Order: sequence, then structure tokens, then C-alpha cells
Amino acid sequence: MAPMTNFASKDNGEVSQDELNYYRERAGGVGAVITACANVTADGKGFAGEIGVHRDDLVPGLTKLAQTIKGEGAKAILQIFHGGRMAPPELLPDGQTVSASAVAPEREGSMTPRELSDTEIEEVIKAFGDATRRAIEAGFDGVEIHGANTYLIQQFFSPHSNRREDKWGGSLEKRMTFPLAVVAEVLKAAEKADPSFIVGYRISPEERENPGITMDDTLALVDRLANEELDYLHASVQDFYAGSMRNEDDKASRVQLIQNRVGEQIPVIGVGSLHTPEDVEKAMEGGIPLIALGRELIMEPQWVEKVRDGRAIRIEISADDREELVIPEALWNAIINTPGWFPVKENAKK
Repeated sequence: MAPMTNFASKDNGEVSQDELNYYRERAGGVGAVITACANVTADGKGFAGEIGVHRDDLVPGLTKLAQTIKGEGAKAILQIFHGGRMAPPELLPDGQTVSASAVAPEREGSMTPRELSDTEIEEVIKAFGDATRRAIEAGFDGVEIHGANTYLIQQFFSPHSNRREDKWGGSLEKRMTFPLAVVAEVLKAAEKADPSFIVGYRISPEERENPGITMDDTLALVDRLANEELDYLHASVQDFYAGSMRNEDDKASRVQLIQNRVGEQIPVIGVGSLHTPEDVEKAMEGGIPLIALGRELIMEPQWVEKVRDGRAIRIEISADDREELVIPEALWNAIINTPGWFPVKENAKK
């Protein structure tokens, strides 16, 4: 199960019963559940209703989440994250976003973030280690470092959001410093866990901004990541087969390019609009060993079991399906009110 925001945690970051029910419903057939992102610091909260992993008092709720997922037979992997300049200011303790540099995102109405000091950067890196310790204490089988989707780790790698001229920025090599330092800190924390503890890394192949992350930049980073003691790389794309978002003439699948580059060294997880078993099988023909399903498991919680048993799977949802699908109300409202995100049937039951 791919990591997907569900907006269902309590305001203080504590896991809710709605969240436990949602994950229980979907953990029975998949090999692993990667949770929605969990913020590692109070100023890294990226969404309303986000899971928190930034305080020790959140461990009991996280323990329930890990036990719920594992109780259905899946590995439980907590995605750890910092929103950086993409965090909504109203969710932050002081209402001020932070990032590698004081450069606003190219989005209407965005706040200009405050540039993190060297000391603060070291504190954020440590926070990723502390989050990993809490995940271990809560009984998770692993963590996924969220280095994708324009959030803080990606912001340090991006020439758009990172204009620093110290050890944390400047050249391509220096822009890798923060992501690799987070990886090192998480791996160090994971040494306290069972050797089977999983550490993965999620990456976005490119970004639209200029100057922005190019595929060449990403291939250089995955070369480095493949030499770390990571257990997998997870590409983050909307469509497995989509070409470049920076060059419309480049049609090659970004996921396949990553697989071709480092797939012999490290397992790659592919994802993106793979709705049917035939879609998944075709995607794996290029050597991708692992596939994550996102929207598919929201619409069809028993996707894996039904495919295994030769039963039909739901490929669209009706406005009346929320209760049956055990979807938290805030996530359901987002699905119903975001045209084109999910295939929603118009002719709902009366």
C-alpha cells in the first residue's frame, strides 16, 4: 500500500480510531503498508489530520497503528517527513514555514519560508533519527524517508529551493548533503532495531520549477542512495509510464529509468495509475520487483485478495460507498470534491 495522506489523525498528531479502522481494512492482502506521512518536528506538519511522530507521548498511538497493520499480516512501515516550505502556515506553532533558503514555492499565495540555520538543520536531521527511534519503540517493521513530492528533503536537493552557498547547498554534490545526512541518521537509529528493520527512501524524479531537479540530477542521487544501507527506493509519480515533466519529447518512464540505473543494486518500488492486475504485470515486465498501489486500495481494500481469487475488483466508487470502504470522513470529502482524482460514479444509489 502506497503512502497516502488520509487527514484522519487527531489535531495533536495522535492516531485516531478512524485511522486504525481504515488501515485494518486494507492490510490483509498486501505485503506491506506504508503509512501516510508523519511529521518529525512540530514545524514540519504538512497536512491537517497528519500523523505525528515528533513527541514521545505519541508512541502509544503509533503502537496501536503498527499492531493494527501487522495484525492483518502486512509489514508496517511508517513514512517520516518534514513539510518545509510546503507546510500550511496555520498548522505551524509560529505560523512561519522554513526551508533550505528563503525562496517561496511557485504557487499562488505561497509564503516565503525562513532559511534554516546550520544549527536548526542539524536539529531536523536529529529529529529524523528520533522519529525512527519512536517507530522502533512502537513496533513498526520499518520507516520510509520521504524525500519526494516537493517537501523539505527534496527542497534541499532542489536548485530552486536551495540557493545556499555553504556545505548544505550550491553544487549538485552539496545539495545531496542534507538528504544523505538524514539517511545516515535514520540508519544509525535503525541499528538499535532488529536487523530485519526496513529503511526505504522515496524520491520524485523531477520537478517543474526552474531551476529545478532534472532526471540527470536524480540519477546522480540514486547512484549515491544505492550505495547506502537502504532496503529500497520508492519512485513517486502519478503515472508509472509518464515521461518527463520538463521535456515533453522525453517519453521514457521515469520509474523505469531509475530501475535501469540502480535496480541491480537496490530494489525499486514502482507506482502510479496501475489499476488492474494486467497493469501491474505489464509494469513489472521491465524488472521492477515491487509495486505499490494507492488509489486502487482506497477504492478496493481487498484488491490483492480479490485478484488472487479471480474476483472482480471495483474500479470506480459511488458517493454512497464511504461506510462500506471504511474511509475517514475528511479523506472522503477530499475524494468527492477533487474532480479527476478518483473515478466517482454520478448515479449514486438513492
